This record gives sequence, structure tokens and C-alpha cells, in this order.
Amino acid sequence: MESILKVTNLSKVYTEKTIKTVAVDNVSFEVGKGEFVAIVGASGSGKSTLLHMVGGVDTPTSGTVEVKNVNIYNLNESKQAEFRRKEVALIYQFYNLIPVLNVEENMSLPIKLDGKKVDKQELEQMIQNLGLVERRKNLPSELSGGQQQRVAIGRSLLQKPSILLADEPTGNLDSENSKEIIELLKKANKDYNQTIILVTHDEKIANQADRIITIADGKIIKDERLN
Repeated sequence: MESILKVTNLSKVYTEKTIKTVAVDNVSFEVGKGEFVAIVGASGSGKSTLLHMVGGVDTPTSGTVEVKNVNIYNLNESKQAEFRRKEVALIYQFYNLIPVLNVEENMSLPIKLDGKKVDKQELEQMIQNLGLVERRKNLPSELSGGQQQRVAIGRSLLQKPSILLADEPTGNLDSENSKEIIELLKKANKDYNQTIILVTHDEKIANQADRIITIADGKIIKDERLN
């Protein structure tokens, strides 16, 4: 399997006055193209910090992150921002939609910000796949939590990122909506060969992935393939 992500000796240490806190401790792993990986661990284990460093939104104290053989932390600030925008998509438990934009506009925004033209056919297909045809002109405030998260996922998938990172994407949702969101991610993984790394504390959700990486005290303590 072609490697799309290589994390080598990655660490994050927070220092406040004389107290050092090691959030991520010398972590190394690789992810192949088209893999669906869940990262699990207790609250405070370092899993979200790890994900944010992989996504280029938090800077490591030491170590490297290579996406498609590019060390993202060797890039200057503007190149790093451009690389993140094109290659990595992040989904959070808080949907981060623009309140004054409707469903279509929110989903199209990253493509437009990148100076590209929105493929109307792809947008239409995505809206249908997400079950949002009747909601396409609605603002985020007029949508349920599950619908808002579907918009966030659709927005990310339309970018066609190399890696889709999801940080507790079902954290604010009930069990029925959580199930729908995970099914959507599985479908994206299968239909588009989309590489997905998902952080969760929910064992049932983690078991939907191909592989589970378990983190404790900032270290990988287990890395197992399910499929």
C-alpha cells in the first residue's frame, strides 16, 4: 500500500514556568492511501494534539510530518497554509460553518477561496449523497446538528484532500446521527478511496475503521489492523 502519511519521532511539549507537560511523546507511524484509521485514547492522552500536528494546525516540539513525501514543517508559513488547504481537510465536533452562508455556499467556500471553479455536478451529487437536497438553501441555524456535520463533511470531501482528519466528529451528536456520520465517512472511504484519520473515545465508532491506533500518555501503546 502506498504511504500517504509518515509521522516520525513526533513530540509536543508544553512548558509553563518550570513545569513541562509532554502531550505527544516520540510518536511514529505511517498511513497508506485509502486507509481508514481510528486513533483512540482517554481524555488527555494526546490524541487530538497528535491529529492537529498531522493537520499542520499545531506545531510539534520535535519530529516530522510528511504528507505525500512533503515535510509540512519545512515549508514557510504561506506555503504551509496553501498545502494544508489543498491536501488536508479537518472536521471538528463543532461544525465551523459560516452562519450567513447557506448549505451550498458553505460547501463551496474552500474551493472558491482556492481560486477554483465549483463543479456544479459534483456539488449536486454531494448534496444528494448527504440527503440535503431539501436543505440546500438553508442557513446553519436552520439545520439540526447532524445536518450541520453532514455539510462540514461534504465541504471537506469536495476539496478532494489527500487526508481527511476528523476530531471527535460525533461528539455533539446523538447515537442515531453519530451512526449516520460514521456511515458517511465509511462510504467516502470506500467510494472515493479517501484516506481518513478519525480521533474518537467511542469504541463502537473506532471498530468501524480498518485500523486502530491506541494512545496513552502521549505514546502509541497499540496499533492493530481490523480488516
